[in-house]
Amino acid sequence: MARLTGTRPVATRRWGSAAAFLLLLFTVQAAQKADFSGDSTAATINHSLTLLQRLQELLQNGNGSDSVLRVRSAASDEPKVFHTHQLLLSLQSEGTPGCVWGQRRAAGRVWWGSGGIWHILRRYLYCGGVSILLHQAIPMHQLASKYRVWGLQRGVAEYMRTHLASESSQGHVVGWYHYAVRVGDAALQESCLQFLAWNLSAVLGSAEWGSVSVELLLLLLERSDLVLHSELELYTAVESWLSRRQPETPVAERVLRAIRYPMIAPSQLFRLQAQSAVLARHRGAVQDLLFQAFQFHAASPLHFAKYFDVNCSMFLPRNYLAPSWGSQWVITNPARDDRSTSFQTQLGPSSHDAGKRVTWNVLFSPRWLPVSLRPVYSDSVAGAIQPVRIEDGRPRLVITPAMSSPDFAGVSFQKTVLVGVRQQGRVLVKHAYSFHQSSDEAADFLAHADLQKRTSEYLIDNSLHLHIIIKPVYHSLIKVKK
Repeated sequence: MARLTGTRPVATRRWGSAAAFLLLLFTVQAAQKADFSGDSTAATINHSLTLLQRLQELLQNGNGSDSVLRVRSAASDEPKVFHTHQLLLSLQSEGTPGCVWGQRRAAGRVWWGSGGIWHILRRYLYCGGVSILLHQAIPMHQLASKYRVWGLQRGVAEYMRTHLASESSQGHVVGWYHYAVRVGDAALQESCLQFLAWNLSAVLGSAEWGSVSVELLLLLLERSDLVLHSELELYTAVESWLSRRQPETPVAERVLRAIRYPMIAPSQLFRLQAQSAVLARHRGAVQDLLFQAFQFHAASPLHFAKYFDVNCSMFLPRNYLAPSWGSQWVITNPARDDRSTSFQTQLGPSSHDAGKRVTWNVLFSPRWLPVSLRPVYSDSVAGAIQPVRIEDGRPRLVITPAMSSPDFAGVSFQKTVLVGVRQQGRVLVKHAYSFHQSSDEAADFLAHADLQKRTSEYLIDNSLHLHIIIKPVYHSLIKVKK
């Protein structure tokens, strides 16, 4: 890849400058780590900043270079020339210089790629640090992977995981997910998938929605933790995707069958059947699901559960933000004292229960103490109480129904609490806590949050932004053999 110039003696002399700088660096680092055994006369002489400055000069001027990289981009016929030093190129690359950078046998070779990306790579190799932008992340990760610069590769991957919320004109999370799948980066893949699931409404209306692959779309549709306004919003977005992508019929039918039609009101289902061109084209593939949805809304849940299995994803609500499913709660100065609120939701997604309301009481405590940390009398000093620090407590959120009713028979309630955070100037969902059906609180709620600090990532303008969602779940009480 690198084209070497001159004879061997010349190359040897040119390596001397870079080698001298590196020798100085290693000497300084060794001096810094030396154990002086408490000698009061010991001192550290640190010229590492001067060394870094001289390495930057080498990068800019190419003084004493022993190789040339010729990079040609698709936008230009004339290759861009970079004067480099083999020792510095190979220092942060695993493998021998000849294996990674080619050395003499690659002389004259022309490399393809963006000159700007190659400049970033060279700067990292010479100086150990670079700044990148969103659109440079994938090509930079590719280049670092190709030349085994694993430190830079890991740094770019971490940059991608921490900049999912950054705003860009065309979007980037979907593209990063597809790239993570191609290169097998499971951590980045899961981070992208979780971000898309918890902030799906923001993605549905963006330019990147059309670039979602079939595989990614089906993965999203399988999830019950999607955060969006309603199932109708999801259907509308899926319809737009199908109209734009025009996939083969089996794919389109599989996508349409992943919509949870029982979560859509009958009036909206009627309108879709009358107006949706996509639904009209594939009506035969989803007719049974539509008919079952109408039956679900027409009968009482207890009667419906006698004949159909309601313990499946089709009858499980996602994390809907519509008011009938929950409430937003902004707690100002949450580290100060206990707070409480109440709100109402509909009993269940069935039209039979839509008019019935359940009132919920919510208690938030910023410094609740587990039993193991509560004050107790000490045996050593009569009447003495063990001291307890405020910071020993942790936030607690308890959600309980304010009433009981025979209508609750066959219904349990899953609770989900979304925590909004501000990232890159945008308010997005970063944390989600789900309560077990038999519990009134999540054991790990904000377990690692430091609400005492105004700069806490969990706070927006010193306020805790929560959205509480109640998900009614029907259960089959009697199984009927068909």
